[in-house]
Amino acid sequence: MWIECALSGLLAGSLAEAISYQMPDRGTFSIAGKIRDAMLGLKHHYLYPHLNPISKHILRTIIVDDEALARRGLKHRLDQVDDVTIVAQARNGQEALKTIKQLQPDLVFLDIQMPGMGGFEVLAELQPETMPAIVFVTAFSEYAIKAFEANALDYLLKPIEDNRLHEALSRVRENLDQKLALRHKKSLLRLVSNMTGENVRSMRELSAKGIDSLKKKEAAKLVIKDGGRTTLVPQDQIEWIDAAGDYMCVHAGGETHILRKTMKELEVELDPDLLQRIHRSTIVNVNQVREMQSHINGEYFLTLQCGHTIKLSRTYKDKLKYFT
Repeated sequence: MWIECALSGLLAGSLAEAISYQMPDRGTFSIAGKIRDAMLGLKHHYLYPHLNPISKHILRTIIVDDEALARRGLKHRLDQVDDVTIVAQARNGQEALKTIKQLQPDLVFLDIQMPGMGGFEVLAELQPETMPAIVFVTAFSEYAIKAFEANALDYLLKPIEDNRLHEALSRVRENLDQKLALRHKKSLLRLVSNMTGENVRSMRELSAKGIDSLKKKEAAKLVIKDGGRTTLVPQDQIEWIDAAGDYMCVHAGGETHILRKTMKELEVELDPDLLQRIHRSTIVNVNQVREMQSHINGEYFLTLQCGHTIKLSRTYKDKLKYFT
């Protein structure tokens, strides 16, 4: 009952009503609390922008430039900004990569032209999922277009003007604000999916399905026969399935079950809201994917909650919508 009340408040546009609903203690309070927390984040973002935590967020910043004078000058100006703190400086691309991976800053001012590894090369080595906001710094305006093509948030021309520096910082704050709201929304949708057993991928889809359809349903079971033994494996416990010759290896709960069946035959028996084919020989539980990493030729590597890594081939690139 509590999830229907919370979601009805959300879909009706009353986040306050959804959040204030008191959930009974039935052993599911911790999950309910997470949903309430996700809704609370959305409430603060949309209803109380002046209380938005991003507005009080300290931007942990790294300055990367091979010129000591340039680093010192930019640090002096950023020290005057209340919500910016310099956590490190780097003199070259290699130092920058090491420092960014260690400190995971919110923002990096990155010089484009440096001996050895330049700013564009540094950016190419960073993972999209953990990439900080990047503001390129350059003495040459012809790099501006290339900076944006490289997904930089902004660029600054040397010598840096005060108004352009503050414009760039405003862009960074707005970008982080949007990321926070997106994380809250994804968190809420993921929790709703976990609680109801349905793979809800967007607020529009959630609204279209309607509250009445979002009842907790028992996960379908995959029947695995081995001689005279029959094992019923709940499909929501399956982590991934891969082909081994004429057999399917079903990985679930730390165990591997062997099933003699073709991939095509198996697909028909699986719940498409949970299990999707991502390779000619691999099926994955979409709720078990915790990280994606792009690779050459349009392929992706997916890391599961258990730490195992599998490949999404470019033939199945349309399946990316289940993970974003």
